Amino acid sequence: MAYYHDIAADIRTQISHGKYEKNQKLPKQTELAITYKTSRVTIQKALNLLQVEGIIYAKKGTGTFVSEAYSTFDYNARVNRGLTKRLGKTGKLTSRIISFDTLLADEQEQSKLRLGKEDRIYDIVRLRLLDDVPVALEYTIMPVAVIPGITEEVLKASVYEYISNTLHLPIGTSIRRIKADRPDIYDQQHLICSPNDPILEVEQTVYLENGIPFEFSQSRHRYDMGDFIVANN
Repeated sequence: MAYYHDIAADIRTQISHGKYEKNQKLPKQTELAITYKTSRVTIQKALNLLQVEGIIYAKKGTGTFVSEAYSTFDYNARVNRGLTKRLGKTGKLTSRIISFDTLLADEQEQSKLRLGKEDRIYDIVRLRLLDDVPVALEYTIMPVAVIPGITEEVLKASVYEYISNTLHLPIGTSIRRIKADRPDIYDQQHLICSPNDPILEVEQTVYLENGIPFEFSQSRHRYDMGDFIVANN
């Protein structure tokens, strides 16, 4: 039986690939339940999630339709899924490593990740691309002792999948700060934007389920590459 998050991700992918076009009606919940071999309750949860994200909308007594405003690059800011999990099935997602090193954590990094003076961190800068289109410029630090074994091969694939599937560490909550900013020289170079294009920066600290912080990052996004959606449930 599929989890509703997985069902929502699959429907999202089908919409992105054009199986369901904008303003097109989705199959009935009973039909989707048969397709995904699950209950209508699970299908309803999946559709509710997509509706919260603004991907679909409901017409009372008529059905559920694909939203006119939906973009492949829209983000649900409340979900810790990683870019590979969120966009990997919508196209070819690749990572270009701009820099990768291990360093002693400075005072600010020690504070963000609850580290000591002798603790080392990974210092990572990656450009994420979907079908060769720049999606995000990511600046990330992680404690080496908490997330051992990160290599360039891991960085070119999915760090979150490595953490979950190889290290078997369950990912917990995150705290995000989202703000607008002017593009710096690196944004202009890697995100292919002009000096006057706004940039959306997402700063986040992500925790394992046991409450240990394992990531502090700042990701930079072009203003025209999707919206950040927050729903209070």
